[in-house]
Amino acid sequence: MSELYLSKGLFPTEFLRPSVEFILSAQQADGCIPWFPGGHADPWDHIEAAMGLVVAGEIDAARRAYRWLQSTQLPDGSWWAAYKDGAIHDQDRRETNFVAYVATGVWHFHLVTGDRDFLQEMWPTVERAIGWVLSHQGPHGEIHWAVDPDGSPREDALVTGCSSIHKSLECAVNIGHTLALDARHWVDARWQLGEALRHRPERFDRSWESKARFSMDWFYPVLGGVLTRAQAKARLQERWSVFVQDGLGCRCVSDEPWVTVAESCELTMALLAAGDHPRAAKLFSWLHQWRDSDGAYWTGYQWVEDVLWPLEKPTWTAGAVLLAADALTGHTAASRIFTEVGLLESPQQAERAHARQFLVQP
Repeated sequence: MSELYLSKGLFPTEFLRPSVEFILSAQQADGCIPWFPGGHADPWDHIEAAMGLVVAGEIDAARRAYRWLQSTQLPDGSWWAAYKDGAIHDQDRRETNFVAYVATGVWHFHLVTGDRDFLQEMWPTVERAIGWVLSHQGPHGEIHWAVDPDGSPREDALVTGCSSIHKSLECAVNIGHTLALDARHWVDARWQLGEALRHRPERFDRSWESKARFSMDWFYPVLGGVLTRAQAKARLQERWSVFVQDGLGCRCVSDEPWVTVAESCELTMALLAAGDHPRAAKLFSWLHQWRDSDGAYWTGYQWVEDVLWPLEKPTWTAGAVLLAADALTGHTAASRIFTEVGLLESPQQAERAHARQFLVQP
């Protein structure tokens, strides 16, 4: 099967089962999910694969993945850039969007399972992670992209990374409010970050060449819930012909003939966030020609040379496929996590709203 058109209520469980088994086969005994067997893991992609397992109902395996994050978190709340075989693999930096993503994963887990005890168990991990990330927020709202081994921030910001953090802050706030904890400072930080992304483009890519050639800089502000639906639709339309190759998928960068599956899955969810289900379903339908016989998906395809490149089948790509399929079909209670902004009221706000109901005169 090379095409797979999905609609509400039609999650392709049997078709995607080999992809789930691929992720499970790569997961190590300690819960870590490397990019592929024998490869390294990074916190963000580990979480993406874990969310894919949750979509597939592999709750125990996903729980072990999050407990691996618990066990490897540094005292300040962060994680190193990469791990391999139970040891640190890349100690060059710690990336803020990698660290923040634990909040997205944990909230996603709770939406699907309703497991409040596990949410409570993971709260200290989330709280330390978000605290560390926000300690690197600049006065203009943007968040520095990484920190050196000695703790010195690399003082520049990425549109894609900050957009991912924006979604993670939404999820972190929801975790806090669900546990009846005060998360007002996170609400404020999220608003400041959103304002930087919406109105202060000069705060990004200050010390390197613009990343605008990357498709993620185009669609991640949509995926991260930074824009209104109308703004999102206009943004995606503006550069659609630049980044989307008909019948193949979404380019990684605008100036190379190379489509990548994970970016295409994320764009699928961004299209849903913009209210464009037809194009989302069509884009997703193209991607299964890049699936191997073991259920894993190749990273991407270079169509001028007609080669799969690189010759890697990452677990996080399979995870992205499962998340996009869920978003298209509404299979789980977390299917809208990337397609809607669902900021919960604080317990105090809910109490005030409840009280106001009794003050309204008939």
